[in-house]
Amino acid sequence: MGGSDDLLQALREKTRAEGFAAMGICAPDSIPEAAERLRAYVEKGYHGQMGWMEERQHWRGNPAALWPEARSVIMLADNYGPSGNPLHLLGMKDRGNISVYARNKDYHDPVKKRIKRIGRWLLEQGGGEIKVFVDTAPVMEKPLGASAGLGWQGKHTNLVSRDLGSWFFLSAIFTTLDLPKNQPERNHCGSCRNCLDACPTDAFVGPYELDARKCISYLTIEHKGPVDEALRPMLGNRIYGCDDCLSACPWNKFAQVSSDANYWARIELQCPKLEHLVALDDAGFREVFRGSPIKRVGRDRFVRNVLYAIGNSGDSALRAAALPLLEDPDPVVQDAARWALGRLPRA
Repeated sequence: MGGSDDLLQALREKTRAEGFAAMGICAPDSIPEAAERLRAYVEKGYHGQMGWMEERQHWRGNPAALWPEARSVIMLADNYGPSGNPLHLLGMKDRGNISVYARNKDYHDPVKKRIKRIGRWLLEQGGGEIKVFVDTAPVMEKPLGASAGLGWQGKHTNLVSRDLGSWFFLSAIFTTLDLPKNQPERNHCGSCRNCLDACPTDAFVGPYELDARKCISYLTIEHKGPVDEALRPMLGNRIYGCDDCLSACPWNKFAQVSSDANYWARIELQCPKLEHLVALDDAGFREVFRGSPIKRVGRDRFVRNVLYAIGNSGDSALRAAALPLLEDPDPVVQDAARWALGRLPRA
């Protein structure tokens, strides 16, 4: 292939052909402030039980240290935009609200297959070496995505795009090729604080600073053991993740519904009944959530979340569904069942 500009144009066409909504390129050393911000975040304990964040700080805070030979980082955005407002389910107290991204298949494997195809193509066209990352390595995708011009980190700390809103996954291809770099996108949040005000648990210490220990996504996915009783009522019927701060962002008026059927919600996960989910044993849980990101939290943690939602439902008819869990083998599930039954009115 010709010069770097020709390779760049062909690369953009290749990423579009593979279904990615946007692509940008930055240098591995383009986020020098990340290491100090991460250090301060961990020192304050905001990472909670996510020990991997602390243990791999050296790599996470400095992408150049992860692979010193890399000269460029290709950042890719994959649109998973929903067809409706995820917040409408919050009023359906007998149903479970699952975060938009988790209502179908786990995105990691299909995205990795696509970026590996792009990577192989890049090796054929330009040579060099590559490494691909899809949210499973010590890579700070959001600041790298901002540096690559895909968007800016909003006050909710997630990346926001003028074209895609907030509904997109990020993945990265590190390469030894020295490709032309994009300019970072400037911040367009202005005085807006919709995302901060939307948080049910007041998890934002301030703009651009999140205490994960109060974040519902963290509490329902990463947190092991019982959730603080003071926070349980605020979970509402959110049983896996939370989309409130993303949904509140006005830039989502420009978001597009995903064209990838892998991201369309499975019918049985659009508004599942709490009474059905709480009855799942381990085998049933693995069957229902085969291939889903929800599977990784395990049956016990998931049923714990469902019991909190039952306790928040105010629906006395759900007492019968929660009652058998008082004898569950897992003590955390037992505790959640006692809490739920203590809050439900008697028939």
